[in-house]
Amino acid sequence: MLRFVSLAILLAVVGSAIAQAPPAVPRPIRPTPPTRDPHTPGYVAAKELPDGMNAPAQTDGNFIIGPTHNPAPESSVRAGVPRGAVYEFTMSSADSRIYPGIARDANTFGTVDPSNPARLVVTASHPAPYMRRVAVYVPRQYVPGTVAPFIVGADGPDDALFTALDNLIAEHRVPVMIAISIGNGGGDAQGSERGLEYDTMSGRYAEFVEQEVLPLVEAKYHVKLTHDPDGRATMGGSSGGSCALIMAWYHPELYHRVLTYSGTYVNQQWPWDPQTPHGAWEFHEHLIPNSPARPLRIWMEVGDRDLLNPNVMRDGMHDWVVANENMANVLAARGYHYQFVFARNAGHVDHAVKLQTLPEALEYVWQGYPNAQHKK
Repeated sequence: MLRFVSLAILLAVVGSAIAQAPPAVPRPIRPTPPTRDPHTPGYVAAKELPDGMNAPAQTDGNFIIGPTHNPAPESSVRAGVPRGAVYEFTMSSADSRIYPGIARDANTFGTVDPSNPARLVVTASHPAPYMRRVAVYVPRQYVPGTVAPFIVGADGPDDALFTALDNLIAEHRVPVMIAISIGNGGGDAQGSERGLEYDTMSGRYAEFVEQEVLPLVEAKYHVKLTHDPDGRATMGGSSGGSCALIMAWYHPELYHRVLTYSGTYVNQQWPWDPQTPHGAWEFHEHLIPNSPARPLRIWMEVGDRDLLNPNVMRDGMHDWVVANENMANVLAARGYHYQFVFARNAGHVDHAVKLQTLPEALEYVWQGYPNAQHKK
């Protein structure tokens, strides 16, 4: 029980320590990011594909797509394709031992610690209740009583995921899997419930899913979810993307497959943690280069107009393009199975890019799973 009380104690200590800090200021409007060139020195060498083409689903490495982003055929509902059932339920913060709920006051953000430019001081965060939606996709082909692989997605519900799975499962390109699309607890970035869940560099969110979400899914919808980490995947965009990797990194015994759009591999963790002082920037700065390779398969995307310095921090660790390029570099150096897609004419978690690439991304991520039957 003590581990779940620690957040409240930590918030009290942090609040006391920074009581004399300058008042929080409104988060500034994000400027339009510049368009980045994928052939910039220091970026990974990548294969430029013909406009409209996706990366091959069975090939590791770095690819450049765009600038035209039409939906893949598998991203649309098709006549004659069995459609899975989608169920929804809500979860209350009052029922959670792990995430009792916090929120940052409206129209506030934070100030940079004058003694540490990589640390944001947030004084306007406080306990607050929330409700979250959870959507569960059960494919028509699922046989009740059998153990199924599954994918957990952030910022749900995600209808695009469910449609893609309908078509890919029907074509035997991915296994017959359950999808659990979990809404966040509200807000964004430092001091918010969403930021606490997604940007914290620890196993806490994966433990929340394991202990508080998956048992409800099994009980409510009479499905059996595999305990084999090779049959478990995570996915998300932005902070939901970094969360997807955080889940697998801190709990590789639970998840082996990761899919991210515009992953927030930047310095956005709060409360500040001296063990990972640069938040998810630590993945490509220290954690991946300095750790034995984990048994993970990773698909990543970033847009050429992705985020650059979206808040008051100017610590050199808030460029989403550089962060994802760095990720590709270190994953290659450590011998990971990964695919990195740089999308031209694309913004942050670009919806058109997702509709173009998600079917291929899912097929790539599930490569090697015994029940997946891939087209030749």
